[in-house]
Amino acid sequence: MKLSILGARVIDPASQLDQPTDLHLEAGKIVAIGAAPAGFTPDQTLDAKGLVAAPGLVDLNVALREPGYSRKGTIATETRAAAAGGVTSLCCPPHTKPVLDTSAVTELILDRAREAGNCKVFPIGALSKGLDGEQLAELIALRDAGCVAFGNGLNSFANTRTLCRALEYAATFDLTVIFNSQDRDLAEGGIAHDGPMAAFRGLPGIPETAETVALARDLLLVEQSGVRAHFSQLTSARGVALIAQAQERGLKVTADVALYQLILTDEALVDFSSVYHVQPPLRTRADRDGLREAVKSGVVQAISSHHQPHERDAKLAPFGATEPGMSSVELLLPLAMTLVEDGLLDLPTLLARLSFGPAQALRLPAGRLAVGSPADLVLFDPTASTVAGEHWYSKGDNCAFLGHCLPSAVRYTLVDGRISFEG
Repeated sequence: MKLSILGARVIDPASQLDQPTDLHLEAGKIVAIGAAPAGFTPDQTLDAKGLVAAPGLVDLNVALREPGYSRKGTIATETRAAAAGGVTSLCCPPHTKPVLDTSAVTELILDRAREAGNCKVFPIGALSKGLDGEQLAELIALRDAGCVAFGNGLNSFANTRTLCRALEYAATFDLTVIFNSQDRDLAEGGIAHDGPMAAFRGLPGIPETAETVALARDLLLVEQSGVRAHFSQLTSARGVALIAQAQERGLKVTADVALYQLILTDEALVDFSSVYHVQPPLRTRADRDGLREAVKSGVVQAISSHHQPHERDAKLAPFGATEPGMSSVELLLPLAMTLVEDGLLDLPTLLARLSFGPAQALRLPAGRLAVGSPADLVLFDPTASTVAGEHWYSKGDNCAFLGHCLPSAVRYTLVDGRISFEG
């Protein structure tokens, strides 16, 4: 199919292109930017005047819940939600049932994602068998099956020596390891940031040092092993400062932050609403400001949704007994646009953190608009608004922003030149 997109403001952070122009797509690729190729006759034309055309968003952490937790979400529902948020490529973590530690589970996820056709899915394989932190998973078999990186989430390794050996093995094959740095002992039993709000509400706390102690150890192991490392879900100002220092020393480390951590703080816990129960927890205003500055400077090059849908019962118990996580991927673009509205980032920089930055972090074939590249893009109206929850595609409605009027609206999401979402 041949498609022409006419008159959009085309922003490509990778090439620093930012101008009104046309895009021409054929056979799933971008064949021209500007004038159409000689003899090109489109089968369909989109009038995109007033819209922004950008690389499809790349989300590095979207829990699809399938296999094993279909009451919370399925590959079909959650990739549909992602497409509604402007996402064309996403990574799913290994916390499935069974765990994503075999080729069979990897292939099942990829097959069902292709059947759904909403966006491209890149699985993150388990670093250890069963995520138990004791035995290394079959990393090469997982890589060959389609896993793009490996991690253990918040599940700690049994001991540091085992983790070190795993990193050395991964470095030998140039595999990327994803860290969710949180010290198990310091975090044990905690459900909120260890500060005045937790004390006032009588909630067991997780101190900032649960992140920074683990992060300092992990960075030293990365330096020793030489492994490619990505640090996910950073929550503290001191944590991103450690990442900045490591980058200055020349370590091959990248990082992402959950979008909701750039907006919310632990002050949201004042009413005990379980939608704010997330792990790692929301932290202080000073931490949020530190995260924002790291995103602005590029120390943190990726903003992700860290989407975790739940069935309603999972959030109905008292705060401490509820399951942590927030459903947010379908609000990724409009929610992120609040950072532009607040003056923190300009639009090209925001789009870089949502597309080219995360794609580079995990070496994904995504995140750019260039002749010959996959025609994965999002068209959105920056002057319109989105009422969160007015149309909802995720199985989980555990979202703190439902009912909010957010800036911008996704009009089209295209995957390989095919419209996968129209709003």
